[in-house]
Amino acid sequence: MTQPARFDIIAIGNAIVDVIARADDDFLAAHGMTKGGMQLIDAAGAEKIYAAMGPGLEMSGGSAANSLAGMAALGARCAFIGVVADDQLGQVFRHDLTALGVHFTTPARPGQPPTARCLILVTPDGQRTMNTFLGASQHLGADAFDAAQIADADILYLEGYLWNADASRAAMAGAIAMARAAGRRVAFTLSDGFVIAAHGDDFRAMLDAGDIDILFANEAEIMALSGLDDFDAAVAKIAAQTPLLIATRGEKGAVAVSNGVRHIVAAEPIDQVVDTTGAGDLFAAGFLAGLAQGRSIDDCLTMGALCARAIIAQVGPRAQCDLAAMVAARLG
Repeated sequence: MTQPARFDIIAIGNAIVDVIARADDDFLAAHGMTKGGMQLIDAAGAEKIYAAMGPGLEMSGGSAANSLAGMAALGARCAFIGVVADDQLGQVFRHDLTALGVHFTTPARPGQPPTARCLILVTPDGQRTMNTFLGASQHLGADAFDAAQIADADILYLEGYLWNADASRAAMAGAIAMARAAGRRVAFTLSDGFVIAAHGDDFRAMLDAGDIDILFANEAEIMALSGLDDFDAAVAKIAAQTPLLIATRGEKGAVAVSNGVRHIVAAEPIDQVVDTTGAGDLFAAGFLAGLAQGRSIDDCLTMGALCARAIIAQVGPRAQCDLAAMVAARLG
């Protein structure tokens, strides 16, 4: 018999501080950036882009950490595992997450490299383009957690970005095995098309092995993973390999397929898209918080859509409004 868990969600992710600035399309082109995408950069690249950026706003980020911040705001019991350096940005990241009630006790790493940072350029249409220096976060290894920690949450949540470093990739495989041995569910987000291009075979093998219980993807990612150029066909193919698939489509809403049953939610109306940074992260936050509360799939989708709307109406990936009150006003 599976023992009751201390946490609803434990997430393992890159511990990153975001630096967000406005830019135009010409700036992106001049620096070889693909609009709306994410690229990994080294320390020299980070310094070059940062020097060219306009005034920036610094705030804690990281895909899984953003989702946890949203879930905690919605009342979920959350824990995070990730690596920061023993530096100022590392202290900022830890404070911002624990101040929200997220349990985060992974020790800081001394010395170099520094805490990871993501340089985010937001164009006038609200699209975000990310340039990530992984820094200390890529040194997350199997010694950062143990089986007892993983077993102490109902759901283990992993971000695809972790597959870009050898140490964290191996650690994630170990965490999945720990979760399955403890009878816990594994949730996974594909993160970005470039991650699928590099590691899609790993993700397909995990699906084939039945290692993923809940899969999050956007429209482009689900088609890349499936190898199909039709969204509905891609959803049908991947949904047959996992108990619960959630695929977001921006202004076209989102689809969930739960044990073969399809559910659809429309995007929430919004007057102006300010910044799409964290939209997928907060959709996942709303959906997973709904699952933790025992809500229906339709309600979980609505919670995801509400949280996504809240985040794209502001700058940055951490909600500046009362998410719980917003959800309560709609769903009770």
